[in-house]
Amino acid sequence: MNALITPFSFLLIIIAGYLFKRAGWFRDRDYRIIQRAVFDITIPCVLINSFVTSEHDTSLLIITGFSFLCSIIPLIIMYLVTWRRPVEERAFEMLNVTGFNSGNFCLPVTQAYYGSSAVVDAMMFDIGNSAVISSFMNVFTTGMLHIDPSKPLSEQTHTPGVTVLPYTPPTDPQARRLQRRASARRAVKSLFSSLPFDIYMVLIVLMLAHVDLPQWLAQVTQPGANANSFCSMLMVGMLMELPNDWREVRTVGKVIGWRLGLEALCAAAAWFLLPFDVQTRKIIMMMCLSPSTIFGTMFTDRVLGNAQLAGFTLSVTAVISLVCTSAVYMLV
Repeated sequence: MNALITPFSFLLIIIAGYLFKRAGWFRDRDYRIIQRAVFDITIPCVLINSFVTSEHDTSLLIITGFSFLCSIIPLIIMYLVTWRRPVEERAFEMLNVTGFNSGNFCLPVTQAYYGSSAVVDAMMFDIGNSAVISSFMNVFTTGMLHIDPSKPLSEQTHTPGVTVLPYTPPTDPQARRLQRRASARRAVKSLFSSLPFDIYMVLIVLMLAHVDLPQWLAQVTQPGANANSFCSMLMVGMLMELPNDWREVRTVGKVIGWRLGLEALCAAAAWFLLPFDVQTRKIIMMMCLSPSTIFGTMFTDRVLGNAQLAGFTLSVTAVISLVCTSAVYMLV
């Protein structure tokens, strides 16, 4: 019964977030308040609480390497398969097909099904995933498509229909080095400005050093950890938007099609290739079936100025993810 109640209750919270926004109780940008609470309060509480209360060992770093590959390969694939598309479509698909919404979405789902024991596995998966989605995918997308990351694409001069923006690299070697350093600094700053990722790094160091955190931290972080599922699903509902026309529906359909195909391959690889017990492999399969990412929505807003379409993509893929993860829990 829990396998049916959990996704249904999550879906109700998502719908409530959307309806409250439509009724005017939430404004369009209010999701950023919940987003800040989730990233800076509830997810850190979940991570610390789980680290204190669950067993963990260095062999789980295999999951981190696996998730890194599963996150970065789709980014490269989407860059290659969209090479004839207009730059706007290429950027949207690269940013929204890449990565997994594992921390905000699938972590509370697996936590609801398996309890705190699932969080360590999910955490190790999200470390490799976060390294890609919180920084690299935006740097790679804007760099390969020659998009200036400091302003929306609509404000950059280019011919309609071009696949890559015109770009003239500096001829001076010193200027090229400075440009590379600036890009590297921007990527590192973006990566370590994410509090959950910083906590991941600290917890990995503690794991490698075999250091245990004091038990009182579990009690302190428990309320925040318990609030994570509700806040995360409410935020997804507040991000939900409807498309303006059929062209946008087709755009989202392409993203969903690519995500489903690539996620199915990653889930199959997790089941057949990872050297862990059945429960751990099922949890990693669930993580591989995550919706599109919050970072994808944020970077789409920065690059294309179209957070609405990315929010719609996130909402649709979230509902699909609820169905898929529940199916894995019940049937595999």
